[in-house]
Amino acid sequence: MRAPERSEALRANIKKFYIYVVLLLIVAVFSVVKLGQVEMFGRGHFLSPDSIVNLLRIAVPIMTVSGAFTLLMISGYIDLSVGSAMSLSAVVFAWMILNGFAFLPAFVITMALGVVLGLLNGALVMRLRITPVIATLVTLNLFKGIALLIVPHGLSGIKGSAAQPMPAWINNYARQDVLIGLPLAFFVALLVIAILVVVQREMILGKYSVAIGGNRIAAELSGINVVKYVWLLYIIVGTFAALAGMARASYMSLGDPLSGDGMETDCIIAVLLGGRPSPAARARSPRRSSAPSSSCA
Repeated sequence: MRAPERSEALRANIKKFYIYVVLLLIVAVFSVVKLGQVEMFGRGHFLSPDSIVNLLRIAVPIMTVSGAFTLLMISGYIDLSVGSAMSLSAVVFAWMILNGFAFLPAFVITMALGVVLGLLNGALVMRLRITPVIATLVTLNLFKGIALLIVPHGLSGIKGSAAQPMPAWINNYARQDVLIGLPLAFFVALLVIAILVVVQREMILGKYSVAIGGNRIAAELSGINVVKYVWLLYIIVGTFAALAGMARASYMSLGDPLSGDGMETDCIIAVLLGGRPSPAARARSPRRSSAPSSSCA
């Protein structure tokens, strides 16, 4: 192998694996911070079993949403309302549980709410042709406002009281141990990630997302119904935001209208750390177009 080829291969490997090196360094730093005060892997240590389980439990919402958010960003679009959609779903779910709904009806209604929220975002962006950032900033405030309106005056969230206690089983989904100390919500999040990986790499929706993000005009000329598929991506993001909201409400035992604040930033960071360095980058594809995407313009 010639020197230029070796240099190119080295740069490619650094680009591919540097994030894992950074992650290992972060873990190493946090692992030695309190070594003088606590035993390695003991109670209170960063890598103790309890600490790892708690981190994984807290990470369930971002794990649930980030896969769908990645597909949307691959297509060249973005949804800044994902955090507020999650908050609204958490509030609605907690309100139903507090008022006597069983888990399954509350789950189905909340998921249907997520579909509606995604439909609204898709309509604003694809039918009314509003710039995605502007459209989803509007719905960000809309969803948050509705969530705040649902919460009774003087309360910070939908939660139980002495007169109307919150059923204890609301915790079952996101707190009750199912396997190795982790709840059902964590394994649902893993399943969501696995499904979306298959969708992105093997199914037509993932391939069309790459094509639309690479060059929307070329995708339309090749016969892809861009409006239909991007709208579908917004619905998927809204649906999984609702699922994440239920996990957050179950974990906190209440519906907090501000629980999703900052989730859009977390999703963007997760996408970037996952290997998509910029909104103009493309998912793995045998051919890449040099034409910039106009979707976010």
